[in-house]
Amino acid sequence: MYIAVSGKGGVGKSTLAAMIVRDLIRRGHKPVLAVDADPNSTLGEKLGVGVERTIGDLREDAQKTKYDAPAGTPKQRGVEYAVQNAIIEGRGFDLVSMGRGEGPGCYCSINNMLRTFLQDLAEDYRHVVIDNEAGMEHLSRRTNARVALMLIVSDPTPTSLQAAGRIGRLASELGVVQGTMGLLINRVTDHPIPADAVAATGLPVLGMVPQDAGVLEYEYDSRPLIELPDDAGAVRSVRELLDRYLDARGVDACARIA
Repeated sequence: MYIAVSGKGGVGKSTLAAMIVRDLIRRGHKPVLAVDADPNSTLGEKLGVGVERTIGDLREDAQKTKYDAPAGTPKQRGVEYAVQNAIIEGRGFDLVSMGRGEGPGCYCSINNMLRTFLQDLAEDYRHVVIDNEAGMEHLSRRTNARVALMLIVSDPTPTSLQAAGRIGRLASELGVVQGTMGLLINRVTDHPIPADAVAATGLPVLGMVPQDAGVLEYEYDSRPLIELPDDAGAVRSVRELLDRYLDARGVDACARIA
């Protein structure tokens, strides 16, 4: 099952993606494949693993060398070997970082090989959690993923909610969501959330995550969010969201809380 997390920069989507990975592991839904699709890659740090090679790096190398393989070895095999070496193994999850976008030149052949291999790779995992950049063209162009749950993250401010609405419309136009898509409002405090701005997004509200000093402390100390305690407020909210989504009624579960 593909779970995608999107939103404009600075709303905490990578933090929430890491907590979703954490929750799935705690449920025993292993293995989880975490995909960092944001060029400003931070998901690895939040999960407590270092990233040395990205898919963007491999693409650039392939463009320069064409992954010349030994005689009789398909070029696809060279790409697969390189990607396998870029997979970072964690506790209950693996991480692939997409890295930077394409440079000048034609990457069509390389992208086709990467797309095929990444699709095959995802079949080995029970869940795939994608930390997106704000735009989602890569979902249709590079991975052909069809997302079962798209969480568009916003903080409670009107500007952020407007951006969430634009992202939701883009996702609809691209046709990358085959299940549930909705708003996840992050860093909620006692301050009233502007109901008109929420309604203007055109998105159902799937959940709200409180401002959590414990999460902030972990991030200041560069501690992996996967180690957050079960009783942290943000952790509980993510768990409750997935409880609703992962119940026996599947993708329709979230629609009831809009």
